[in-house]
Amino acid sequence: MTISLIPFDTAASRNTDAAIVRRIRTLIDSAGLDCQCRDRLDDALARFAKLEHRRVQREHLARARQDRERIAAILTFLQDIDELAANESDPSVYMELALLFDEVIATADDGARSLRQLATLPQQR
Repeated sequence: MTISLIPFDTAASRNTDAAIVRRIRTLIDSAGLDCQCRDRLDDALARFAKLEHRRVQREHLARARQDRERIAAILTFLQDIDELAANESDPSVYMELALLFDEVIATADDGARSLRQLATLPQQR
């Protein structure tokens, strides 16, 4: 399984994960298994759901950390602003720096989204 690091809609992802677990439970219910086997399958499915929940939590936190690192890297480039004059001969340098500020905004928005999504996940122990 590949993990996409592109921001995604956690509610949709949670609904998809929950739908998969529900479909598996429906299959187990319709299989007519004996009680002991059914109990073991239910336990395994509960463990799987818990592990999947933790994976999603870790993924959100990892994304936020990557966004923080990206912002830190961009800030090093923005230090060039200290060496600029108000009347630079090449005005495109201002546009390049403006784009870096735009990138900080977009990356910060992604990081905030990841943390908000993490905050909305139900807490599991």
